[in-house]
Amino acid sequence: MGKTVAIIQARMTSSRLPGKVLADLGGKPLIERMIARVRRARALDAIWLATTAKTTDDPLATLCDRLGVPVHRGDEHDVLARFLGAARAAEADIVVRLTADCPMSDPALIDEIVADYGKGGADYVSNVLVRTYPDGLDVEVFSCAALEDAAANATEPFHREHVTPWLQTGFRPGLATGRFRVRHVVNDIDLGVMRWTVDEAEDLDLIRKLFAALPEGFAWRDALALVSVNGELARRSRVPEAYLKAAS
Repeated sequence: MGKTVAIIQARMTSSRLPGKVLADLGGKPLIERMIARVRRARALDAIWLATTAKTTDDPLATLCDRLGVPVHRGDEHDVLARFLGAARAAEADIVVRLTADCPMSDPALIDEIVADYGKGGADYVSNVLVRTYPDGLDVEVFSCAALEDAAANATEPFHREHVTPWLQTGFRPGLATGRFRVRHVVNDIDLGVMRWTVDEAEDLDLIRKLFAALPEGFAWRDALALVSVNGELARRSRVPEAYLKAAS
């Protein structure tokens, strides 16, 4: 299948929660926790970080250097070009797109979605467009060739900011896309309303509680089992009522 590289996009200047990627999460920076989890994925040949060339992201680049994670730095707003730069620098054939607001990223789920891509028949495979997994477990897999196509042809600001809309053929009426074959990975139970991503301070507080209560190297289903029997965590994670009844 070729060299498979996870590229994590991150920057310090998040509008809603600045500095969140270096926020403390169980005694270590959030991005360090996420990288440790992603490193457990067996399908990956490398992990890179894509951040901006702004001086505000120097601490992020310094941390990744200490962790042995290569960093590509580029334009703050043209995230698509930044991703392509990282993919080229990594000599990637297959790109796994991850975002740094997802410290709950699950290595087994990453492996599953990469394996699905490896079956062939699709240019873009994800669990994002048809959301049945909790928000915060997002994985997108596509070829570097498709990313090259997007960078060369996608012109809308939305394309450049969000990296993959050009690849999502048939999913975004009214927005120009390339001609790609798209496949969705879906969970056996629809948990798409759940939320384990970090956008605001209250999200970070929830993730801190989950990491504190779960064992090292937990799987996402371990977290689901925990929140399904804890009223506060269930409410804050937005666990569907139907699942709570099934779990009781």
